[in-house]
Amino acid sequence: MNAAVAAPTAAEYDALRQDAAFVDRSDRLRMTFTGAQADATLNGLVTSDVLALQPGHGQYAAALTAKGRVIADPRIFHRGAAGFLVDVPARAAAGFAAMVRKYVNPRYARCDDVSASLACLGVTGPHARQVIAHALGCLPATIDLLPPYASCDLPFDDATVMVARAGDYGVDGFDCFVETSAAARLRDTLRAAGAANAADAALETVRIEAGRPAWGIDMDDETLAHEAGLDTLDAISYTKGCYTGQEVVARVHFRGHVNRVLRGLRLEVPPAGVARVFQGDAEVGDVRSRALSPRLAGIALAMVRRDLEPGTTVAVRGADGDALATVVVLPFPA
Repeated sequence: MNAAVAAPTAAEYDALRQDAAFVDRSDRLRMTFTGAQADATLNGLVTSDVLALQPGHGQYAAALTAKGRVIADPRIFHRGAAGFLVDVPARAAAGFAAMVRKYVNPRYARCDDVSASLACLGVTGPHARQVIAHALGCLPATIDLLPPYASCDLPFDDATVMVARAGDYGVDGFDCFVETSAAARLRDTLRAAGAANAADAALETVRIEAGRPAWGIDMDDETLAHEAGLDTLDAISYTKGCYTGQEVVARVHFRGHVNRVLRGLRLEVPPAGVARVFQGDAEVGDVRSRALSPRLAGIALAMVRRDLEPGTTVAVRGADGDALATVVVLPFPA
């Protein structure tokens, strides 16, 4: 669960923070949920209120074990009469697919893996909407008014592109879902419209700066939703009906708190490999994602004791030695 240290160039970083960059997100699992009870079926799988979704809108969510641990953090898009499109990170794909097989009754809802037939190409950065509008020949206002995770369909040659607003990296962005047969043409068109290639290191850096946890690095099926801060990312509804893991979520929210939380660390050079966090002689957590930010220098996400106050100085101990770090509440300061 430990990411390697990432060091983007200033140009790669600036493309995401100040302009627009292209990212192929087709490694994510994509599934459709259709049928008369598709909404109720999904509602019983995730922490968000699917029944409250209107066509064309979407939401971020968590899928949990019965003990409240995070299996995946899906995005859910209401496609109207076409049902729902759900996608999850590649690292969480196997766990989410297994959950669907276990809990979804095919008599009430049909679930299909459309990952091979539907690509996901994203443009991220403050100028993403201009790039998308130019590539698809629409007015920027057509997509600029979309709230988070909302979508609209736009024509592209002989194909249809579902454009969804996606701020998964902490900056504005849009994901384009398109048939695989048209993906190469759309990729070339987005690049020609001004989307620079997004380097993995730059994507990781802006994600960490935004305090967005990645499944398989910052959280896994041993992590409670509140520990990963999913409650602060509007992934949890406290008013909806029953879903897997709800009792644990409700108990944490209404009657207690978690003992550890995801926090930011600022340090000169982030450690490589396994690294632990100490306050004095007491071990108080461990380092998860880490990067070298052109703007903030060394940064990391760490799962640490809840009572560590912002501004606390801690020691980070790894294979390459010890370093001092300052605890920061996420997201990192702009």
